[in-house]
Amino acid sequence: MLTLPQTLTLATATDCLRELGAVLQAESTVVEVDAVNLSQFDSAALAVLLALRRQALTRGRSFRLVGWPPRLADLAGLYGIAELLSAPVT
Repeated sequence: MLTLPQTLTLATATDCLRELGAVLQAESTVVEVDAVNLSQFDSAALAVLLALRRQALTRGRSFRLVGWPPRLADLAGLYGIAELLSAPVT
């Protein structure tokens, strides 16, 4: 399971994606990302999640995000990508 950091903003997105992308390669059939610790974020967090999803699907794996913070689900809905990330309805 991949775990998002507490802070995921534009300033940290590139490093976070690099680190999680390296771990993603070792995942088996399901790439599961835990967002429970995510407390400070901006729209860059969604970009990272979409990139991880794309990497997983490219490798023939499914993608699942768990531990959605309500604000992240709201942001995904605002940008119209909630369905891609399977965000809970708020």
